[in-house]
Amino acid sequence: MTAADDHAMKRALALAAEAGAAGDVPVGAVVMDAVGGIIGEGHNLREQNHDPTGHAEIIALRTAAANVGSWNLENHTLVVTLEPCVMCAGAILQARIGRVVFGAWDEKAGAAGSMYDLLRDRRLPYRAEVIGGVEADAATALLRGFFEARR
Repeated sequence: MTAADDHAMKRALALAAEAGAAGDVPVGAVVMDAVGGIIGEGHNLREQNHDPTGHAEIIALRTAAANVGSWNLENHTLVVTLEPCVMCAGAILQARIGRVVFGAWDEKAGAAGSMYDLLRDRRLPYRAEVIGGVEADAATALLRGFFEARR
């Protein structure tokens, strides 16, 4: 874990809070380049855009790819507040992201070590380094607060 990872997670948590305030599940994500600069970011937009693919990771990957001018984000890091789901793990692998740093574990749908481990599956042609549980308490608190307010 680097100082850049910590900075990026703080930004992702702020993005997650924005998503929650807008009525979407509070998940935020950023993509960093090889030197730690943030080149893409996003938060959940499923409710706002009526888009089933509007996950924070997908939005951040799209923004980063547009800024780089290439779909290939090898040597980049994705930092996200919640363990990626299967859809997002697939997108991460398709983008060739080299590292994934995430906050809260998702025991119900996580695809980076909880329920599945797609990001490190040796049967696939590409794998990513995974660092989980970073700022997990803060990320979990955002999620818990969001869902408790809706019950």
